[in-house]
Amino acid sequence: MSDRERLVRIVEATPWLMRALHAVRAVGIPHACVGAGAIRATVWDRLHGYTEPSSLVDVDVAYFDASDVSPDSEAGYRRRLCALIPELAWDVVNQATVHVWYESVFGRKIAPFGSVEDGVGSWPETATAVAVWLDASDRVQVVAPCGLADLCACVVRRNPRFESVPEFRARAEAKRYQERWPRVHVVWE
Repeated sequence: MSDRERLVRIVEATPWLMRALHAVRAVGIPHACVGAGAIRATVWDRLHGYTEPSSLVDVDVAYFDASDVSPDSEAGYRRRLCALIPELAWDVVNQATVHVWYESVFGRKIAPFGSVEDGVGSWPETATAVAVWLDASDRVQVVAPCGLADLCACVVRRNPRFESVPEFRARAEAKRYQERWPRVHVVWE
């Protein structure tokens, strides 16, 4: 079985995540997918044999709409998702706007992203730079610009596009990956 097939099977077997994917599709967010920690935690929980899902800080919804870069749009989508599934903490970000605030958060300017795939491909760790979405036929589709090998092997590695090694190290330490998932290996670089 390929890593992609394994990921799709895990997603399809995770009721809360399938419910979230249906909600995202129902809200009609342009080019939207669920990614980052929601996917990583789901996969690593399954690979560790956990029967209860790890707690999530939030459910990251990445989308791309260069024609509407208003923060009100992000907030509107978030409100609609909260109305559908209020027990999830939704974090909705238009990848077409990331370059506007990125410098104030990470200390350097970046070029605007050209797609949701481009945005997902910039996320800090390769295992976290993964997202999924439902197509019109309810098939799980995968966005994995850095591949799926690290996610499926429980490896935390800095995404080469995320240039800040100190921020990566601080993030990996704060996330305490190895405490939550003992089989995780962190590549500290």
